[in-house]
Amino acid sequence: MERRKQQVLNLVSIIVFLASLAGISIFWMRAYQQTAFTHVSKFCEIYVEENPEAEKQVLAAVKTYDALSAQEKSGSQFLAQYGYGRNAFFAGIPTKTLVLTAVLSIVAACGFFCSMGYAKQQNRRRIAELTNYLEQVNRGAAGTVLQTKEDAFSRLQDELYKTVTSLYQTRETALQTKENFADNLANIAHQLKTPITAAFLSLQLMKQTVPNPYGGQIERQLERLNRLEESLLTLSKIDAGTLRLEREPVDLYTVLCLAAENLNDLLAKEQISVEIPDRGSMQVCGDMEWMMEALMNLMKNCMEHSEPGGTVHCDYSENPLYAEMRIWDDGKGFAPEDLPHLFERFYRGKDAAGNGSGIGLALAHAIFELQSGNLTARNLPSGGACFEIRLYRH
Repeated sequence: MERRKQQVLNLVSIIVFLASLAGISIFWMRAYQQTAFTHVSKFCEIYVEENPEAEKQVLAAVKTYDALSAQEKSGSQFLAQYGYGRNAFFAGIPTKTLVLTAVLSIVAACGFFCSMGYAKQQNRRRIAELTNYLEQVNRGAAGTVLQTKEDAFSRLQDELYKTVTSLYQTRETALQTKENFADNLANIAHQLKTPITAAFLSLQLMKQTVPNPYGGQIERQLERLNRLEESLLTLSKIDAGTLRLEREPVDLYTVLCLAAENLNDLLAKEQISVEIPDRGSMQVCGDMEWMMEALMNLMKNCMEHSEPGGTVHCDYSENPLYAEMRIWDDGKGFAPEDLPHLFERFYRGKDAAGNGSGIGLALAHAIFELQSGNLTARNLPSGGACFEIRLYRH
């Protein structure tokens, strides 16, 4: 209905505008005819007053002129030979004619532009309503478009509704799937904990009563299972959004040193050293414990790909936008086909070392993302794998 009303209004505006132009044209034609008649009449009057005996000849000439066709009347240049031009008998347009013409023109223009302005105003209002609706949707509010009448934007409005409804359904499905995945991970982790604890106790009793050369191997596998259970539980908390992180100042040099200290026994066993230069105090806002946990996973990955006697290098810097930490080794680097998948859960690369489960890098990536940062990996031109962490300032 609203759309039809707008179309009718536009049509009326165009008709009024064209009618005004036609009225102005007719008015000007009548004014021209009146002016021409007045001028010819005055000429004849002057001639007859000065030559009364020629009255009959003048009337005969007028009748003869009236009988001529429009083509015969046009194009005459008779007076030009006596020095008269086309403006010689033009007395100017009467003021009244000019005023009326100006008024009609202004009315026509105002009517047309007012109609166009109203149409533009209506269009802007509808665009503003649709924009506001999308802004409400993006903020998570249930926005409703106020316009319920049909207009030029009705089809766009319908398509927006369909798209938003479809996105809401997709979002709800994705959230439900994510929650189910997190719940399943948590259940698996909890279910694993009980048999792992029982197996540890049984192993300790067995080692005390019946020493067995395979006890050490079993213990290592149980420790691996225990780490896997803890990682799965942490990932389930991250997926469910229940992992609580502190927001406090963290010194980059301190957290790198603490991460290396927690790996001292493992580093000594593998004969690997960690190099951390002191660049002075640089702080970011984050959770010290979880940041340290993520850094340990990265250092451990570099250690596993270093030769005995090698070094894991660390460095850090800052700028007004973010603080950056880098951890790299002197090994062979990542296989090119592994780079796009390094932070996928349970992914183990082509040259994966140790008995890891493929969760460490994914966990580190998730932890840094939760602290307004990101983790990337690349190969150094000189050789070796490099992890880069950027923690953005807000």
